[in-house]
Amino acid sequence: MKKLTILLLIAVLAIGGLTTAMAAEPVVVKFAAQGDSTPATQAVIDAFNAAQTAYKVEWVDMTNDSGAMREQLITTLKAGSSEYDVVSLDVVWAGEFAAAGYIQPLDMMMDEAGLKIEDYNAGSMASGSYAGKQYVMPFFPDLGMLYFRSDIVSEEDGAKLIAGDYTWADLQAMAEKYMGQVGAKDGFVFQSALYEGLVCNANEFTANWKDIKGGLEAMKAMIDDKTTPDNIMTYTEGETANSFVKGESVFARNWPYMWGMIKSEGTIKTDQVGIAPLPGGSTVGGWLLAINKNSENTEGAFEFIKFLNSEAGQIVMSQAYLPGFNAMLTNEDVVKNNELLSMEGFQNALKTTTARPVSAEYSKVSDALQQAIHGYLSGTGTVEDAVKGVETALAN
Repeated sequence: MKKLTILLLIAVLAIGGLTTAMAAEPVVVKFAAQGDSTPATQAVIDAFNAAQTAYKVEWVDMTNDSGAMREQLITTLKAGSSEYDVVSLDVVWAGEFAAAGYIQPLDMMMDEAGLKIEDYNAGSMASGSYAGKQYVMPFFPDLGMLYFRSDIVSEEDGAKLIAGDYTWADLQAMAEKYMGQVGAKDGFVFQSALYEGLVCNANEFTANWKDIKGGLEAMKAMIDDKTTPDNIMTYTEGETANSFVKGESVFARNWPYMWGMIKSEGTIKTDQVGIAPLPGGSTVGGWLLAINKNSENTEGAFEFIKFLNSEAGQIVMSQAYLPGFNAMLTNEDVVKNNELLSMEGFQNALKTTTARPVSAEYSKVSDALQQAIHGYLSGTGTVEDAVKGVETALAN
């Protein structure tokens, strides 16, 4: 009897030890994100895993084809799978994923953690605000901005641009004034071809759709007064960059990546270039973080999202990307990793980011906007027709 009691005691102790060992194992959090040619994503995962012992993030490396990635995520999440805990979303997907019930609101978790929406990139957060709830936090933002030839534009006009103290009409006047100087034959280049880039530009010209008629008329005026190239209606980011980097235009609307092109392959040099915010705000691009509605590790998923948007996480991510946590825009270590952040005009642009329409069917909304706007700009429709088309698209 005594021997049996001892054996039972040993068994209980063994089970207890096994349970303790099992409890010590970190909970695995699966992070579905696109491939990264920089070391930043893996580095921030490693930093999170090293910072605590409760969770271990594992990166599920998705395709860099955003269309294919979206389809893969939808297929998985629509089936109710818990395969992914945290998902990376293009800024224009968030409304669709929220409306479909694929991702869960973060409001309560943010409140409990003392996190405030206004402390993060405005455009990124607005991109994931749907039906009165907040569904995302930033992964890394991108934004439209104005590049200008600081060696051509006067110091006085340059100061107005950098401060954001100018209108589209002012920019048009400057384009007329400075075009043709120092080999820059064109005044202003921007994206007006029939594709998503047109929506981004129209969002800026219309001040986030607050002045649709005025904004569309400002776009048309830029095209009609010949401060832009004759084939501006075919311009995407590529044509825009090619023009400005080669010194063929005085002003250009483009994304931050063009700064790297100027540094590496430009006919002009960075000391000939200034950066400024856009009059109607800067359309946000980039990627967001959300939690799978069916995640079995919601707490761990939010801990990772929170870490990535903390000082420690942002310093790591700033090796390659812009910070989504506003307090880090002036952090010494972050600024050191991105020279654009040391420029007043770029900082001002970051403060004015706006979202494209947040919709359950964004692709349909975007297509309708493109058709309405491009028709007017190309001269096949009236501004009244365009305004009506835009308003109808935005209402869906």
